[in-house]
Amino acid sequence: MQFLFGAGRNEFVEHVPHARQIGMRCLEIGPCFATVQLPWREELVGDPLRQVVFGGVITTLLDQASGLAVQCSLAEFKRIATLDLRIDYLRAAESRLDLTARAECYKVTNHVAFVRGSAWDREQSDPFASMLATFMIVGPLDASAWQQRVTAAKEKARE
Repeated sequence: MQFLFGAGRNEFVEHVPHARQIGMRCLEIGPCFATVQLPWREELVGDPLRQVVFGGVITTLLDQASGLAVQCSLAEFKRIATLDLRIDYLRAAESRLDLTARAECYKVTNHVAFVRGSAWDREQSDPFASMLATFMIVGPLDASAWQQRVTAAKEKARE
C-alpha cells in the first residue's frame, strides 16, 4: 500500500461524490493514518448567527479521514463500511477557518478495524472534536471507480 502514501492524494477523496461536492481534500496519507481538510465555505454553515459549520459536514470529514486510515492499514484494498462513529464535540469550530481531521487506525482484525482521531481549526493541539470509530471489513473491492483510481495510482507510482 506504500504507493498510496504521501501528500495531496486527492484521488482518494474525490471518488466520494459528497466529499468532492463539499470541497474536501487529502493533505496526507501514510501507514495507518490519513489527514483530510475541509476548506471554509459559507454554504457549509449550519448556524448562521455564529457562522458555525454544520455538524453533518464535520461528521463527513471525520468519517472520510477514518475510512482512508483503514484502507492505509490493510495489505490490499477492501470494501469497508462504517459500523460506529462516535464524535465528542469539545467546542464549536471557529468561524471562517479551514477544518482539518486526522485519523489513525490502531487495530485491525479479520473483520473489524478500530480508528481514533480528532478535528481542529487553528492547531492540532486544540481540537474541537475527537472521535472513535469501527469499520467492518467486507471483502475485496469489485471493479469500481475507486478501483480504477487505485490502479491508476499504482501505475503512476511505478513511473
